[in-house]
Amino acid sequence: MDPVKERVGRMLRTARSYLPRKGTAEEKVNFALFSNSESEKELSTLQNGSIRKSSWPDDRSQSGSVVDELSDFNVNPKDKISEWQAGWNVTNAIQGMFIVSFPYAVVQGGYWALVAMIVVAYICCHTGKILVHCLYEENEQGIKVRVRNSYVEIAEHVWGKRFGGRIVNCAQIIELLMTCILYVLLCGDLIKGSFPDSPLDLTSWIIISTVPLLACAFLQSLQRVSMLSFWCTVAHMLINAIILIYCFTKVTEWHWTDVQVRINIWTFPISLGIVVFSYTSQIFLPTLEGNLNDRSKFTCMMHWTHVAAAVFKAGFSYVGFLTWGFATKEVISNNLPTQVFKIIINIILVIKAQLSYPLPYFAAVDLLETALFVGRPETVFPACIDNTHRLKFWALFCRLALVLLTTALAIFIPHFAILMGLIGSFTGTMLSFVWPCYFHLWIRWHSMSRLSRALDIIIIIIGLSCGSIGIYYSGHALTRAFQGLPPSPFHG
Repeated sequence: MDPVKERVGRMLRTARSYLPRKGTAEEKVNFALFSNSESEKELSTLQNGSIRKSSWPDDRSQSGSVVDELSDFNVNPKDKISEWQAGWNVTNAIQGMFIVSFPYAVVQGGYWALVAMIVVAYICCHTGKILVHCLYEENEQGIKVRVRNSYVEIAEHVWGKRFGGRIVNCAQIIELLMTCILYVLLCGDLIKGSFPDSPLDLTSWIIISTVPLLACAFLQSLQRVSMLSFWCTVAHMLINAIILIYCFTKVTEWHWTDVQVRINIWTFPISLGIVVFSYTSQIFLPTLEGNLNDRSKFTCMMHWTHVAAAVFKAGFSYVGFLTWGFATKEVISNNLPTQVFKIIINIILVIKAQLSYPLPYFAAVDLLETALFVGRPETVFPACIDNTHRLKFWALFCRLALVLLTTALAIFIPHFAILMGLIGSFTGTMLSFVWPCYFHLWIRWHSMSRLSRALDIIIIIIGLSCGSIGIYYSGHALTRAFQGLPPSPFHG
C-alpha cells in the first residue's frame, strides 16, 4: 500500500475513535466519515500536508468572506465549546482579578492610564485575531486550512524548531505561572486585609487559600474550565457592581481635581504594565479557537469581550479613583470603610480569584505536557495519560507540585501591583504586541495591504518601547519596594 494512504488510514481510524455512536446526542457534532476503501476520498482530506480543519475565522478585514466549515479530527467532541464558553474564558483572562488594581493604575498614570486601557484593548483584540490567522494557510483551491495548532507552532514556523518554539514556550509558561502566583498572592492579601487583627500573617493566609486550588490538578477538560470561568464572570460582575454602587453614594465627595493630566515617568510605566498584563489572552486563543463549535464566530467573540473589557475597566477605574483619590490602595476593596463590608467583599473576591486560577493553570499544564510529556521518542519524559485517558499517579503528583510551586513563589514575592507591572512589561508586551505582529508580517507580508503592514509595524514599535521602559521603571520600583521605599524617588 502507498505509505501516504496508509498514514491517512491510520489517522482516520484514530479520528473515528472519538466519534459518537449512533443514537447519542453528540451526533450533532459535524464530523466527516470516510470509508477506508475509498482511498481517493481519504487523500482528499489532506491539504498542504494536514487534515482539513475548521473554517477560517470571520474577519472581513482579512479574508473578506467566510468559508464553509471543514472537518476537524484532532478535537475530542467532549472538549468542543460554544462561542459563549470561549467568551467566558477570554473575559476571565482580560477582566479577571486585576480589575481591583486598576484604580491604583489611575493613581500612577492619571488620565493617560484611562486612555491606555482603551488603546491596549484595541491592540490586543487586533493581535489576538492576527495570531489566529497565522494558524491558517490557503491551499491551491483557495480554501483556508488550519495547518498549525498553537502559538509555539507559529514560532517554530518563523524562527525554526530549535529556538522558536522554545522561546515562545518559555515566555508563555512564565506568563501563565506568574498569573497563577498573582492569584494566590491576591487571595492571601485580601484575607489578611479582612482580618488585620488575626495572629496569622500573610504567608499563613496564602497557604490556607492554596488548599482548594489543589483540586485543579485533576482538571482534564476545557469544558470544566469554561464553567469555572463562567461563575468567575458572574462573581466579577456582582462584586464590581456592589463597589460601584458604593462609589456612587459618595459622588458628592469625589476627588475631581486629583486626576492628573501630566505623566509621572517614574510611575506611569508601572500602570501601563498593569494594563498590558491584564489584557494578555493570546496564550489561550489558539486552543479556544480550535475547540469552537463554529470557528466563524471567533472574531465576533473577540470584539464583544474586548469592547466590554475596555468600557468596564476605564469606567470602574475612573469612578474608583474619584471616590478615594490618592488614598486609593493597590487592591481597592481594602479602601472600603466598615470592616464587615470589607470582609464580605474580600471573601467573595477570594472565591473569584480561586475560580480565575484554573484557566492559566490548565494552560500552563497543557504547555508543559506538550513540551515534555507526550511520550518517547517525541519528548524526554513518558506520557502523562494512560490508555484509558486517565492521569497517571506520578503525573498527578507533578500537577500538585506545580500548584505548590506557585504558592511558594507567592510567599517570597509579596508586592502585587508592582510585580504585575514588571511581568506585563516583559512577557506581556512580547506575547500580546510584538510577536503576533512580527509573525503576521513574516507569514502574510505579500498578501497584506500597506495599511495592515503599517499598523503591525507601529504596534511592534509601541510594544518594544513600552516594554523596555516598563521593565526599567517597574524593576526600579520593585527594588525600592523591597527597601520599604515608595516607587518614585520624588514621592511627596
